Parts: sequence; structure tokens; C-alpha cells
Amino acid sequence: MPVSGKLEFPMSKFEHIRHKPPSVASVQRELLVVLAPMRSNVNLSRIVRLVGCAGFTKLIQCGPGRVDREIARDAIDVVEIVQRRSFAPVLEQLADDGYVRVGLEQTTNSFCLFEYSFPLKTALVIGAEREGLSQSELDRLDAVVEIPVYGQPYSYNVATATTMAVYEYCRQHH
Repeated sequence: MPVSGKLEFPMSKFEHIRHKPPSVASVQRELLVVLAPMRSNVNLSRIVRLVGCAGFTKLIQCGPGRVDREIARDAIDVVEIVQRRSFAPVLEQLADDGYVRVGLEQTTNSFCLFEYSFPLKTALVIGAEREGLSQSELDRLDAVVEIPVYGQPYSYNVATATTMAVYEYCRQHH
């Protein structure tokens, strides 16, 4: 209970735990992150690290790209990075495999990320840094979510936006 407007805590209210063991998900989650060709190996490496931290073991990367071990850390050892030459056939195959293809983009008729209910078997489709998802790629999606932006610039960095979307999926399917 607050005393004089201050919260009271025991003497050691927090103790740092370095490299705390991973949490265990209560359901088998089936998120697959699918990347358009990334212009930046830094963004690609950050997304690989994100996928590893979120407990997923596979990522599809279209186009060339090199993962930097210094950035991706241990995730490079546990995340299978499937490289494909072009995006369109991957999106078609995902539908055949039963994934709901959800793009992360600012569009008309997109859902707010925080109001969208992710299906368990979701392919989260991420566009390239500057171009985003093209119209032909958007036409192959089942849904599009966007993250509200409250200031400038008008969009988040691709690795940051992907992190927010993956976290929201994990929050919904913890």
C-alpha cells in the first residue's frame, strides 16, 4: 500500500537474472515470418534474432541477404533460414500449406495490429524497407495489419515493426 504517495518494496525489490531460461508457451504456435528481399543485412539479422527469441525455428527470406552473427547472436544456430528467389511463389505455397497470409503494411482496409486476432497458423509477410509490399503481393494476402503511428516519420523501421507484430501474435497465443 502506498504510504504518503510512495510505494513500499522489500529491501531487494529486484534482482538481475542474467540469461533467464526461456518461457514456455502454453500452446504450439505456428507463426512463420516471411521476408521480401531486405536491403539491409542489419534488419535481416535483427529479425532472425527476433524469430529465435520468440521461439520460432524457421523463417523464409526471399532474395539475397547475409545474416550477421554478431547481431543475430545464438538465433543463427536455431533458426532455419529458408532462402527463396522470388516472393510470389512462396505466397502461393503458403496458402496451399494452410497458412493465413497476413501482411504488415499501411493500406486501405487494413486492420489495426492491436485489434486483429491472429489465426494460430499465420504467415506474417514483411515487405522490403522502403518499398513495402507491392500491389501484386498485397493481392495474394488474406489480411493486412498496420501499426498506428502517432508522430513522424510516418512508419516504423522494418525490424521494429516486425518485432511489434510478432510480439502481438505471441501475446495472443501465449
